[in-house]
Order: sequence, then C-alpha cells, then structure tokens
Amino acid sequence: MTYAYKLMKSPVGELKLVANGNRLAAILWENDKPNRVRLPEIIEADDRPILIETERQLNEYFAGTRDRFDLELDFQGTDFQKKVWAALLTIPFGETRSYSDIATQVGNINAVRAVGAANGRNPISIVAPCHRVIGASGDLTGFAGGLTNKMFLLSLEAGQTSLEAAADSNAAEATTPAAASGATPGTVVKEAAVKQARPAPSRGTQHSLFGN
Repeated sequence: MTYAYKLMKSPVGELKLVANGNRLAAILWENDKPNRVRLPEIIEADDRPILIETERQLNEYFAGTRDRFDLELDFQGTDFQKKVWAALLTIPFGETRSYSDIATQVGNINAVRAVGAANGRNPISIVAPCHRVIGASGDLTGFAGGLTNKMFLLSLEAGQTSLEAAADSNAAEATTPAAASGATPGTVVKEAAVKQARPAPSRGTQHSLFGN
C-alpha cells in the first residue's frame, strides 16, 4: 500500500501525518527540513483510518486529556536509530531524559552524539517524544520543531493548560536569557514542572512496529 498523508492544524503549527498502510510512519513539522525524514512519494488521503485516529489522539493530547498514544507505528531507519526511537517511547509523560541517559539505555554510553543525531531524525514527532530529551545541564538544546514548540510541549506535559503553555512558550521566544535575569530555557521548564499537576489524563497502550 502506498504512503499517504493528512494535514492537521495544531497548537504547534500544521502537522503532516504520514501513514504506511495501516501504521503511522511520520509526524512532520510545518517547517520541517525536506531531507530530515526520508520518505517515498506520498499522496494526500484524509480517509486513512490510522491518520484519522492519530489526529483524534493528538487533539486529546493537546487538550490535556491524553498522556499516552495507542497507535501502531512504523519506524524506518538503521538498527541504531530504531533503538534510540524505541527508547524515546519509554520516557514517561511529564519527564525528561538526557542524551547520555538514552545512550546508556541503548547500551553505548559513548554514543551521545549518535543519539543526538538519531533523535534529530526521529520521524514520528510528539508520539515518539524526542521533545523530552534535553541537555545534561537542563537546557532544551535543538529540536526539529523549534525550541518554542519544544517549550510548549514540555510545559503542557508539566501540568499547564494549552493556553498557559502557549503563553509561556511565546514569552520564552520573546525573552533572551539576559533579559530574564540569567534564566535558561531549562530553568523555565523546571519551574513549569513544579506547578500543580492536573487530573490524570486517560491512558492508552503504546504500540510500536519497527519496519525493516
């Protein structure tokens, strides 16, 4: 079956949801680099059940009523990349890990740079939460969707409403570290994380099928 995509409007911009048959193959950002995720030719098809379900679950996530995704995934990449992407799926909602944490988890503590490269090429953004990987110092570091969107997602998961998260991420974008009395983006995330948690969202079971 051919690859197909559906466009979705979201608080982090227009997302391109991509299916390979009945499995989710990619979630791409509005301003994604063309070669970051390599895909074959794809057609637009708004009626694919997996794409409709992905949009539904993402809307629940952005609304703060879902903290896990119940979707069949199709990762296409090297064996090492698949190990890193599988590790992303184990990071709990509302928590973060460092690149060295992921390197240790995949069995090679010296592979921090390779982990960073694989994280940057994660094809299924948000669902495979590469936004939960931060620098060892707590800095947000790079992100394919942009640091403002990374801040938004982490703030949302820290227990804020989507409107609060949007306000904080916009403020972070408009304020330099110097103007914020030396506060780093990582500090902002840590402050957001101590806010009172919202009622626990509904949970699903994360499935992953790693394609060859």
